[in-house]
Amino acid sequence: MQHNHEHHTHNGGNHHHCGHEHCSENQKAILIRVILALILFGAGFYIPQDFKFAVYFTAYAIAGWDVVFRAVKNIFKGEVFDENFLMSIATLGAFGIKEYPEAVMVMVLYQIGEMFQDYAVGKSRKSITELMDIRPDYANIEKDDKLVKVSPAEVTIGSIITVKTGEKIPIDGTVIEGSAVLDTSALTGESVPCRVQKGSTAISGCINLDGLLKIKTTKEFGESTAAKILELVESAGEKKARTENFITKFARYYTPVVVIAALILAFIPPFIIKGAVFTEWFSRALTFLVISCPCALVISVPLGFFAGIGGASKKGILIKGSSFIEALSKPDTVVFDKTGTLTKGVFKVVSIIPDGVSKDELLQTAAYAENYSSHPIALSIKEAYGKEINSSEIKEVNEVAGNGVKAVVNGEAILVGSSRLLETYGINIKDTECSGTVVYVAANNKYLGYIVIADEIKEDAGDAIESLKKLARQTVMLTGDIKETADTIGRKLGIDKIYSQLLPAQKVEKLEEIIAEKQKNRSVIFAGDGINDAPVLTRADVGIAMGAMGSDAAIEAADIVIMDDKPSKITAAVKISQKTMLLVKENIAFAIGIKILFLILGAFGIITMWGAVFADVGVAVIAILNSLRALRA
Repeated sequence: MQHNHEHHTHNGGNHHHCGHEHCSENQKAILIRVILALILFGAGFYIPQDFKFAVYFTAYAIAGWDVVFRAVKNIFKGEVFDENFLMSIATLGAFGIKEYPEAVMVMVLYQIGEMFQDYAVGKSRKSITELMDIRPDYANIEKDDKLVKVSPAEVTIGSIITVKTGEKIPIDGTVIEGSAVLDTSALTGESVPCRVQKGSTAISGCINLDGLLKIKTTKEFGESTAAKILELVESAGEKKARTENFITKFARYYTPVVVIAALILAFIPPFIIKGAVFTEWFSRALTFLVISCPCALVISVPLGFFAGIGGASKKGILIKGSSFIEALSKPDTVVFDKTGTLTKGVFKVVSIIPDGVSKDELLQTAAYAENYSSHPIALSIKEAYGKEINSSEIKEVNEVAGNGVKAVVNGEAILVGSSRLLETYGINIKDTECSGTVVYVAANNKYLGYIVIADEIKEDAGDAIESLKKLARQTVMLTGDIKETADTIGRKLGIDKIYSQLLPAQKVEKLEEIIAEKQKNRSVIFAGDGINDAPVLTRADVGIAMGAMGSDAAIEAADIVIMDDKPSKITAAVKISQKTMLLVKENIAFAIGIKILFLILGAFGIITMWGAVFADVGVAVIAILNSLRALRA
């Protein structure tokens, strides 16, 4: 799963984000380089003139070799005017006019800015790693009458694996012994658990809620459903457009303008002005280039993003890189999964519709019959009943697999279950038009009514949708759940478009359609929590995973993780990113404004090199202070 990090780079692809350990080593390396460069920088002031160049050039190489290297590499790739090229040409120009300290300082400031941003992303990733319980999935195989845990990849087709209560099915197969209720919501988005028994197909990625299953594997681990979904994630990752670093985009326009202006300054005046000396104008052109180097920008932009990522993480929103802040700040469509994202993924009795008895009697009859069952539906009925059950009144209980329960309570033959169960016993039921799971009840072949059980909507889901509608063009719901349930919840929340009964691959197809229709330069945001959402999370411009309940695969595939599963945090994330982008733009406008003023003064030779350096440092300090406002999310 590790290889879907390729698109989480945050500097136009220059830095590969990595496991946290690697990042902190990376930061240590940069820190050591910065300290060494600063020591040499200081020493340079006290060293005889003959050795100054050597000392400063060494400091420059230590601090900025990678920038120059990337500039050269990108020229061969055809990406000439990026920030690396601008910094390289300006700093080498500074060496040309013997302004060594300036050259070193630009590189040092750049590395400090990058370090801050790496630190923020690293911290965010570390929280994400801690959040995912990194249990390796395993398979239980019998060896010498003992159960042994092995890696699912080692299991051959036709082996018999045992899945205990609470465990995840590691490999697809057929149940040969036992029966159990499976939670399939992570895979299908279907909120209603499904029952499997001997002969049923068991799909990897489902969780065994009760019972012990022996499964004969029909596929290898790599061919199993869960593995297939992760493969979908890979291909979605390749299609995702990599959001470019803000500075790279900016440098693409700024660099050529500055370089051309410097060339004009070097070569035109000597032809026009009488008595002009070429060397003097060439020196001025180099000064102009050095002044143009965006020191303040180079540190304030990463710092702005650092503060944005930091401010968001205080709110429990973990952002995996600065490019996602930019994409998040311009939402076009916000797409939601249903189960576990907008709803809690737990069952509650939502309505009791009796027929000829009181509501209490209907609920009591159902609760007594379901007393011994540990099926989630039975549990929610008992929870709604909420009173002590006198089990001495219950005789003969038969679970009718997949259909319900038959029991004798107080001498009455009670049936509780699906419409199929009651029809088998020839009991006529009244048609119901409702979403959710309907449990019918009958006593002594007489119909008593039905109970509706449904997934509850999260408390803040309504507010989240309402506020997102103001920020984005439209809201959409994609779910694997049945149409009635999806439509009811979608309408209740006021979602613009609802697509239901989708398989994981169909979710990706629907998302492709949505992405194809979006406005230019705006982004499609997807929020989900299950394994089945992982491919969609990867493919969306910004994928947001619910961290507390979400599956490992979803958290891994997402660009942003919400720690406490509240949909309203999506709105908060959009607002934080918009505030961060505003700060970054303020810093750029301020830095460029001062820059232009000093460039004009420098071109006319009014201001010295050090005047420009001082202005730059001053601007950088003000920009840094401005960036820190984003920490207060």
